[in-house]
Amino acid sequence: MAVEQSLTPRGEQTRIHDIGYRHYDGPRLGRAYARRSLYSQSLRGSYGLGRSVKSKVLPMLLFVVMCIPALIMVAVAVATKAKALPVDYTRYAVIMQAVIGLYVASQGPQSVSRDLRFKTVPLYFSRPIETVDYVRAKYAALASALFVLTTAPLIVLYVGALLAKLDFVDQTKGFGQGLVSVALLSLLFAGIGLVISSVTPRRGFGIAAVIAALTISYGAVSTVQAIAFEQSSSSAVPWLGLFSPITLIDGVQTAFLGATSAFPGSQGPSTGQGVVYLVVVLGLIAGSYGLLTRRYRKVGL
Repeated sequence: MAVEQSLTPRGEQTRIHDIGYRHYDGPRLGRAYARRSLYSQSLRGSYGLGRSVKSKVLPMLLFVVMCIPALIMVAVAVATKAKALPVDYTRYAVIMQAVIGLYVASQGPQSVSRDLRFKTVPLYFSRPIETVDYVRAKYAALASALFVLTTAPLIVLYVGALLAKLDFVDQTKGFGQGLVSVALLSLLFAGIGLVISSVTPRRGFGIAAVIAALTISYGAVSTVQAIAFEQSSSSAVPWLGLFSPITLIDGVQTAFLGATSAFPGSQGPSTGQGVVYLVVVLGLIAGSYGLLTRRYRKVGL
């Protein structure tokens, strides 16, 4: 409220205005609302929504690239009246792992590196939001964006299979197995991408590091597996798959989801080895969350 005080030195009137700050008396929506808002904004940002046209190009292009092979497979299956799809639902993400890795490399740093670079993280924590809220929102947003990216082509395959009049029960079962597989993949890749991206405020370094961790590691592990298989060391092939994120997912779905392994000679892990794969995957997901939480507790100080 303005308070006026009149002074009349030498016949001139002077006014002093005390405008102060008005207190907010409306509803306070709290941490849950802030967390939901941060999640929705981060998810939209993963596809460039609400940002410049330039920011939309790469994520939308990668989304289209993910779906085009599925559309081609569906068209071929319908035109030739095939009795099965060319690729199983659980195999599609493994085949397209380079595109998925590139998406994580581009959007992981975009999600967190900018906050580090411009030192806006302490501003988040100056409000009711806490460290765990920030980490959960960012993790859930990138995992959701990845799930959308990897699920869309599976939906295309499933709808196409039904249009081609393939067996409904078999296709529904395969589609469900594919959803479980890409859900695990989304959580694992999002965690790894965010942990690496949170180390450096420079987006370029983050992109290179994520590509190395996801894509290059797959190439290296696949090469070593092929060498071991050719050297008659087939028993080592499943264990080597523990050293790459995408081969971890391949091993889990081979052991528990009835998928055909992409390992050389289809030397996928047994059920017992699959338990080790699953423990490693869940451990990496939980470990990524823990590392992110500790990292941002330090950043927010």
